[in-house]
Amino acid sequence: MSRITDLQKNLFGGTTSNARQFGMISTLVAIVLLFQIWTGGLTLTSGNLIAVVSQYSYILILAIGMLMVIVAGHIDLSVGSVAAFTGIVVAKAMQEYSIPWPLGIVLGLLVGAVIGAWQGFWVAYVGVPAFIVTLAGMLLFRGGNQYIGNADTVPVPLGFRDIGAGFLPEVGPDTGYNNLTLLLGLAACLGVVWREFKARQTRREMNADAAPLWVAGIRLAVMLGVIIFATLRFAGGRIGTSVPISGIILIVLVLAYSYYTRNTIGGRHIYAVGGNARAAELSGVKLKRVNFLVMMNMSVLAALAGMIFVARSAASGPQDGLSWELDAIAAVFIGGAAVSGGLGTISGSIVGGLVMALLNNGLQLEGVGSDMVQIIKGLVLLLAVAFDVYSKKQGRFSILGALARPFQRDQADTPADPSKPVTDTDSDTDKAQVAG
Repeated sequence: MSRITDLQKNLFGGTTSNARQFGMISTLVAIVLLFQIWTGGLTLTSGNLIAVVSQYSYILILAIGMLMVIVAGHIDLSVGSVAAFTGIVVAKAMQEYSIPWPLGIVLGLLVGAVIGAWQGFWVAYVGVPAFIVTLAGMLLFRGGNQYIGNADTVPVPLGFRDIGAGFLPEVGPDTGYNNLTLLLGLAACLGVVWREFKARQTRREMNADAAPLWVAGIRLAVMLGVIIFATLRFAGGRIGTSVPISGIILIVLVLAYSYYTRNTIGGRHIYAVGGNARAAELSGVKLKRVNFLVMMNMSVLAALAGMIFVARSAASGPQDGLSWELDAIAAVFIGGAAVSGGLGTISGSIVGGLVMALLNNGLQLEGVGSDMVQIIKGLVLLLAVAFDVYSKKQGRFSILGALARPFQRDQADTPADPSKPVTDTDSDTDKAQVAG
């Protein structure tokens, strides 16, 4: 039993792993295997995997930003409209003013930054709840998209389309595979091995307990196996296809934001604000600045996602971005983020997004109607949260339960008689809670 516990605790992320993360990865594997059998082997073909990354990369990019917003204790309902608005502005600028497509990308990111600054100002410095600000933004920028584009589609130039519909080019000798994809897979394998080695070395230097060596070996074998399998699939597609450029952008963002949220002061401040904003502020965290930056960052990523979608579609249209915010929010919650903020990981959100993407893809391969697809996605989201509630009732680790405990302590310390003054002992208790 202890070996099973060690494996579950350490297989996917060391001591920070829990049953929820383990369960989500197991769910992803189960979905893949189910549809692989159901579709007669179509799910894991090179062409289908490449299509999944190309079709859903923009949702996964949104999930990265949404994770940070939700961890900070907010929600952003405007991301789909911001993406659509940015797409039409960039498309119009390239069509009517003939600006080069690289400058069009820069323009789009600047538009996202300005929109994010606008919404972040209302949330952080005026104090309007993010739900209301972004609800207004959803209406405002959806209307702006239709006003600027006159409800028409606006095509984009060929060079711009590469960020959404392009692939790693064919270079080097004919190996039967895309050589750049093979090199990318080799770099990923070396990176995983190096990260495992450095993690164990760091824990030894700190005299901290490391995962058993046999668990580390299984973890490395699983991760390397997945990387090698994916590399061969993406590299072995039809000539001219490989890893989509949008997938490369996604990988870079996942690595960068994972490092930022886990290893920098700014990233820790986001979790501190979401966990207990008052305690974080008393500890010196600049609360307004954190809230401003997470809202601004979300809009920049929404702008990037919008441009990738427009590039893949070859044109911007009035229906772009519809319900994107719901898919991004679902990916974050399915990936293990807490509704009240303070908990969640980038990798978990990507896993949640992949669950939704492969669920969509598998059902479409089987010809299931869009109505049933929506019903099934809703049930998956509900079951993901229900699993956490069930774990709490069974006495196992529960994210929602962990979130509720601080509030339960506050209620227990509240005097029954409102007229009763707070004693020194009460004050000391409060200080101890804040310090803790």
